[in-house]
Amino acid sequence: MAKLLWKPSEERIRRTNMYRFMNIIAEKYGKKFSDYPGLYQWSVDNIPDFWASVWDFVGIKASKPYDEVIDDVHKMPGAKWFSGARLNFAENLLRYRDEQIALVFKGEESEPRRMTYAQLYDEVARVAKSLRDLGVKSGDRVTGFMPNMPETIIAMLAATSIGAAWSSCSPDFGIKGVLDRFGQIKPKVLFTANGYSFKGKKLDSLERISNILKEIPSVEKVVVVPYTEQKPDISSVPKAVLYNDFKSSESGLKIRFEQLPFDHPLYIMYSSGTTGLPKCMVQSAGGILIHHLKELVLHTDLKREDTIFYFTTCGWMMWNWLTSSLGVGATLVLFDGNPFHPQAGSLWKMAQDEKITVFGTSAGYLAALQNEGVKPGKEYDLSPLRAVLSTGSPLSIEGFDFVYQEIKQDLQLASISGGTDLNGCFALGNPMGPVYAGELQCRGLAMKVEAFDEQGKPIIGRQGELVCSAPFPSMPIYFWDDPKGDKYHSAYFDVYPNIWRHGDYIEISERGGVVIYGRSDATLNPGGVRIGTAEIYRQVEQIEEIADSLVIGQHWKNDVRVILFVKMASGYALTPELKKKIKDTIRVNASPRHVPAKILEVPDVPYTLNMKKVELAVKKIIEGKPVLNKDALRNPEVLDYYAGLKELQED
Repeated sequence: MAKLLWKPSEERIRRTNMYRFMNIIAEKYGKKFSDYPGLYQWSVDNIPDFWASVWDFVGIKASKPYDEVIDDVHKMPGAKWFSGARLNFAENLLRYRDEQIALVFKGEESEPRRMTYAQLYDEVARVAKSLRDLGVKSGDRVTGFMPNMPETIIAMLAATSIGAAWSSCSPDFGIKGVLDRFGQIKPKVLFTANGYSFKGKKLDSLERISNILKEIPSVEKVVVVPYTEQKPDISSVPKAVLYNDFKSSESGLKIRFEQLPFDHPLYIMYSSGTTGLPKCMVQSAGGILIHHLKELVLHTDLKREDTIFYFTTCGWMMWNWLTSSLGVGATLVLFDGNPFHPQAGSLWKMAQDEKITVFGTSAGYLAALQNEGVKPGKEYDLSPLRAVLSTGSPLSIEGFDFVYQEIKQDLQLASISGGTDLNGCFALGNPMGPVYAGELQCRGLAMKVEAFDEQGKPIIGRQGELVCSAPFPSMPIYFWDDPKGDKYHSAYFDVYPNIWRHGDYIEISERGGVVIYGRSDATLNPGGVRIGTAEIYRQVEQIEEIADSLVIGQHWKNDVRVILFVKMASGYALTPELKKKIKDTIRVNASPRHVPAKILEVPDVPYTLNMKKVELAVKKIIEGKPVLNKDALRNPEVLDYYAGLKELQED
């Protein structure tokens, strides 16, 4: 039985947006809901009514109302949402134009820079005018190779106000990683900073941009934002102009927001690209807008008076998600750099100074914080903090405990899980509900998420394949360069016709919580029993001698054996005694089947640019298969080590 860690007070429940929404639904449709599970069931049973109610509740701005919510609730993919409506994504995010702070930007060692909603509107107006003067029009692509800074958001809003599609990579991507993405979508304009900071070092971006431009002839203008230098030399970059010289010098400009269909392209997002060229997923303006606002307003309980932070780069979907908080009128905190520089508690000092109320990060960061011995609740004043969000990988039970023991006792810990594909969540937080260790609080409203067994039947209380059996508005409208939809179909719908198979291995509890066990394509099958890799990571993360780990299943003698690779913490060695300790911990806390056949020391664990462990690449390497796209990895050189391990050829 999972341990109860936190429960909101009755007063806190009644103050939530979710509670207000639940009462509106109850009154409008003559229902009586006592709790979230009742509301959730209604939402998946009444998908058109639910999304129509969200449209009204979050106040979607549209110049023309919709004719119908959805044409066919049983059609997936291809359902048409909110047909007839005309709206603009940027206009919805710029609905506030007052003196409240919209953006706070903090670099590693720089003083915070602040921008009000009025200033943000003015900046977007100037950049949008210059883009129009350049000939950018609806349907064009505008890209960013940018740190997580205000100018990135300004460029995105300016582009989308015109109806251009936005796509971004963070500046730590290598040349091939950028070409694999932007090279496919042929952008007209590229925004870049001159460089970025990491661990106190200033790193140059312009040399890479010069090389990237040689391969992307579609780019007509490169707009360079000075960041690590006040006056960078841009003479080596063709078609380059400094940001201040590019944006219009006129003041008091009014933005002309193009009124476009609900399914007009907004974002082009990318799969990790570890098995070939990244898939370019095109997402709609209306779909992303209403989906994000549902998650922010209802599930995150975001309000105008909140200050929200998410530790992310512009290459991860959490940047897009965070940016939609502008539509609520909250204050967004943007951070660029290493979260442990100049000290391990840097982000928590920032949380204290900026009075952050919603703090978003990754499970990996929380584990690293724990390993460093940082105790944010004792070292900083976090009294305004009411929610911590965690995603990127499953948060261990110890991670849950750490948040409540060392950050704050009275807060909502929302472990959230979804994907770049939907630019949002399948399972996430419920501000009205309790938090249990190791469990995501709930499935998202109107997300018909189920766990399927091997026969494709929904199961409760057992591990299964994550599927979504009804359409949702933030599904990709199409994949780039996929005219017949073959790539799109094979990505999600080949296994179960008309049902989205996401590729995660989950369990849905009796109370409606969700446990994530890792990628189903990396699921281990020793002796024919399916095991999620997260179950093993959960145990290994408790062992202080281990800094990081990676688990794969190796085909061996007509079966699968579990191989555990470990990166040692500083000052420790992988002794026979430690191996025994690891095996005993896994055996006692998981099961004998989880115990690895071999434990091998490695210098490092490979990660994607979005900081996800790359189990499949290692599996391919040890099976002698090629890894097609190493440029999608943050540290591809470490794969060479795995290729030569003799121990994997022995009993």
